[in-house]
Amino acid sequence: MVYDIIIIGGGPSGATLARMLDEKYKVLLIDKRNLNDETNFKCSKCCGGLLAPDAQKVLAQFGLGLPKDVIVGPQMFSVRSIDIDNNIQKYYQRHYINVDREKFDRWLISLIPKNVELMTSCVFKGYLEMENNIEIEVFNRGKAEKLSTKILVGADGAASKVRRMTFEDDKSPDLYISIQEWYETTKESPHFISVFDEEVTDFYSWVIQKENRTILGAAILDYPNANEKFQILVNRLKEKGYKFEKRVKREGAWIMRPRSLKQINLFKGNVALIGEAGGFISPSSAEGISYALKSGSILADCINKSMKNYGLKYKRKTFKLRMNILVKRLKSLLMYNKFTRKLIMKTGVLSMEVDR
Repeated sequence: MVYDIIIIGGGPSGATLARMLDEKYKVLLIDKRNLNDETNFKCSKCCGGLLAPDAQKVLAQFGLGLPKDVIVGPQMFSVRSIDIDNNIQKYYQRHYINVDREKFDRWLISLIPKNVELMTSCVFKGYLEMENNIEIEVFNRGKAEKLSTKILVGADGAASKVRRMTFEDDKSPDLYISIQEWYETTKESPHFISVFDEEVTDFYSWVIQKENRTILGAAILDYPNANEKFQILVNRLKEKGYKFEKRVKREGAWIMRPRSLKQINLFKGNVALIGEAGGFISPSSAEGISYALKSGSILADCINKSMKNYGLKYKRKTFKLRMNILVKRLKSLLMYNKFTRKLIMKTGVLSMEVDR
């Protein structure tokens, strides 16, 4: 079977690209998750599941509103920032929407038009560039298959195999291991929590409630000692009075953290990258959904105009997106330096008082 475009990954970037490509193209979207089944994902996304204002704005620009079954409680309007290094805590108003990440992804998939073929519970194994097309190999529900396409798009996240095969000689963003533990809870939290502790990570950790579950997570660069670092986080929060009840599950995933624009890779020949696979993620907050939606829509617009020279158009039209990541990188240098963070938090700039 020969396709015009094959997309690897059905997350926000891949689903957006598939939805916005012209019907004149023969498109296939491949995802390793059981997207068409009613059962929970066999391989869920390790994600806090918060829609930041940037992501909300993109959805609004797409003319989309969230279905109510995607939204989960409690809807909180503040973040409690706990700086372990400086023994400071402050509250900040935030306008996140708390969502069920699995249902969010399923909703985006449901918006894809019927002319796009879906191949779910399917694992991408690799590709070879031929004279006139790209031949890819997949493991589809227990059976090896080979497919051909004119353009291959990697939308397969931080651990993107498409990226590793295509840009093996290029420098990739730093890879962090994101660990999350889910606990039963009977008490409703009035705010999200962000934690800064250099002994745990040079990034940040978080606590988010989802209905009767509490998520405790951290993005850790030190892979060999990640479990020990995570336990330090648990102990520190317990010392501050947080109680974590029965653990329901534990999950993990890779998170990219770009530190320079050279680490953002867009295309090479007829292979393109979108979303986190290309390095589109905030180095200050690890917010990636808005970048995924934007990069997917930009690539769709470029391909819709012409499959020829789509890559140069994609590079030009993602300039603002890449500059935005550069600004977030500069912001992260202030946020994750304990001395500058102490000065900022001590001033109380943008913080608010909370009646406890």
